[in-house]
Amino acid sequence: MTIKQIIILVLTLVFVLLDTHTSSSKGEEARIPYDSKLAPVSHRISNELSSSDATKKADYRINRFLEYWRIEGASVAIVKNEKLVFAKGYGYADVDKKEKVEPDHLFRIASVSKLITATAIMKLKEEGKLQLSDRVFGEDGILNSKNYLTIHDKRAKKITVENLLRHTSGFSSRYGDQMFMPLTIAKKMDVPTPVSAETIIEFALSKRLNFAPGSRGSYSNLGYVILGKIVEKASGKDYEAYVQEHILQPAGIFDMHIGRNLRIDKLPNEVNYYEQSNAILVSPFDGSGGKVNRSNGGNNIEELGGAGAWIASAAELMKFYVAIDGKDKQADILSKESIAYMTKPSPRGFSPIGWKGTLSNGTWWRTGTLAGTSALLKQNPDGTTWVIITNTSSWKGSKFPKDLNKLMRRVMRSVKKWPETDLFNYFEAQPNELAFDDITEFLERS
Repeated sequence: MTIKQIIILVLTLVFVLLDTHTSSSKGEEARIPYDSKLAPVSHRISNELSSSDATKKADYRINRFLEYWRIEGASVAIVKNEKLVFAKGYGYADVDKKEKVEPDHLFRIASVSKLITATAIMKLKEEGKLQLSDRVFGEDGILNSKNYLTIHDKRAKKITVENLLRHTSGFSSRYGDQMFMPLTIAKKMDVPTPVSAETIIEFALSKRLNFAPGSRGSYSNLGYVILGKIVEKASGKDYEAYVQEHILQPAGIFDMHIGRNLRIDKLPNEVNYYEQSNAILVSPFDGSGGKVNRSNGGNNIEELGGAGAWIASAAELMKFYVAIDGKDKQADILSKESIAYMTKPSPRGFSPIGWKGTLSNGTWWRTGTLAGTSALLKQNPDGTTWVIITNTSSWKGSKFPKDLNKLMRRVMRSVKKWPETDLFNYFEAQPNELAFDDITEFLERS
């Protein structure tokens, strides 16, 4: 065993001891110091660890599904009773290079990002830095800087943090989703491209709300972009930095990041994104001219921020889930009261906090769709939770997660007994340690 492997083994054993200690301290924040040499769970496992006779039927169903829908690559992770029992990649991360998907590959998770942002807001509430009833705009609002004080519809001054979390703010995409019309907004606001999230918020405030805040619901990406700005104002930190330092790293998650717009800027272990063969090319978000794929310059992923910009591996996304599931075997980063409030079933037409939907039987789900990716995370009443993420979009758009759900129901039925091994606690040194060093160096340079 090399010196480097010994160091990593010692650090990971320290991680286990810390995790065990915090698990026994209910209600306390799990404080795990960040060390870039402590390899993420996704870098400590491989496809081989989730390959067995028991899961051959599952592999067959997933591969057939990818072939049918012409999906280039996907990643699947399954948790049972808070143990990571399965984590495996399928297809290709890079088709041209024939690079196969492994558990350490990062994917855009689209609107699953909203669950991360909602968790950050609830954490700030627990830290006493904001209340869900706080007003967002106006002279006494959280976002009360000069650029946000030109408000056309005075009802906007009544928007609360909770309105944004539950999509009841009055903002809607009735005339187009503000986060995906950058050239139109640049022209209306008479500003150069690319437009910033701040400019998009100013544009929305210059228009009439579609309904009175709190009176009904309408899904809004803009609302969660605004929540990202609230995280920054309340914490005094950059949104990504706050989430990593106060949410992810304390949960033992070290390889989740805000994604980049262009393929040439992606992280070393991030997949390429693909669209259906007849996808329409669009004008680039930065106004540079020509036509591009939405997944590679058509959408401004970075400004989408808290609404849909995170990239993650399926395994670490499951690590995040077990930190907000309200169960006792793994330490949570939020109180049981906060988790219960987030997941309380909502009246028809309204949304729970962060989640796409929750049912009284314990079913929770969160979907995510962007050009080039689709994701679905789902907790089931039987004690299992899974996530599937693809690097290829479908012509069905935001409806595609329904097909992912059907696939995973068949996958779960096809396995009679899942392994007892908890891959969260698998610590054998892996060949991809060097790859993680490369990623750390890349981020430090950026």
